[in-house]
Amino acid sequence: MTMSTKPRILFFGYSEVGYSCLSLLLERGDNVVALITHEDNPHEKIWFKTPAVAAKEKGIPVFTPESVNTSEWREKIAALKPDLILSVYYRHMIGTKILGIPPLGAWNMHGSLLPKYRGRAPINWAVLHGEPRIGMTLHRMVKSADAGAVVDQEGVEIGPRDTAEQAFRKVLPCARAVLTRQIDALLAGTVKETPQDETQANYFGGRKPEDGRIIWTQTSRQIFNLIRAVTDPYPGAFTELSGVRLMVWWAETDTPVVRAITGRTGAAGEILSVSPLVVATGDGALELTKTEWRGAPAQQLQVGQRLA
Repeated sequence: MTMSTKPRILFFGYSEVGYSCLSLLLERGDNVVALITHEDNPHEKIWFKTPAVAAKEKGIPVFTPESVNTSEWREKIAALKPDLILSVYYRHMIGTKILGIPPLGAWNMHGSLLPKYRGRAPINWAVLHGEPRIGMTLHRMVKSADAGAVVDQEGVEIGPRDTAEQAFRKVLPCARAVLTRQIDALLAGTVKETPQDETQANYFGGRKPEDGRIIWTQTSRQIFNLIRAVTDPYPGAFTELSGVRLMVWWAETDTPVVRAITGRTGAAGEILSVSPLVVATGDGALELTKTEWRGAPAQQLQVGQRLA
């Protein structure tokens, strides 16, 4: 079969998951007619490979529209005559008028074990909630986000101290494994689909830097999970003293000082020790082991002060 007669794939994607899956298609010699992706955000730390790199190496056209859900872009997409749409970590919703264009359907690779953790930033949310297992799911795209029938998924165990980046690195190969198993069936129109169990579904929105604020009335484990879910390269967890922000890049729930202090009376957020820095939580205390004052000179900390 020549390249011209192979099914025409229109790839929507971003992130290193997008890079990995697009690279697989290009390595196979599949007929990728274009990449629709995002401009890198100058306010975001780009710590991952992006699919534009893989596309440009192979001379694949790259487009970065602010929205594809306009009449102009629907016409452009229709003109590309895609037989199949594949979306991998594309950050915008794709309207049903576009999803209905390719005769072989439109499919998405989502970073969770659906039906759990539909929506944005699924790996960060899973780490924040202390999940022991995460994964990648290939599913049909429908009007509602991440709600279409499942084709295949693969999971991996993550540890209770893994950061979101470490969890991402562990789960990244799952996307390529799933696509490797299913791409021929997708292109042949023979994939088998299983409807999602709506009773098990949950949805989470995108995370903003402000969502990293520590709520000291939560348990030590909940706060620790927040810290590891948003630590570098993400925007980070934080607390404040007298209006000055203290970034918390790492903490420990069980250290000699924490064990010695636990049991003392202390309101949530109260500084129980300055060196090392130990703060009372909803059920004990947390030692803040890596911190950074942001936007102002370092504040003088004293036992008994309250962080908020």
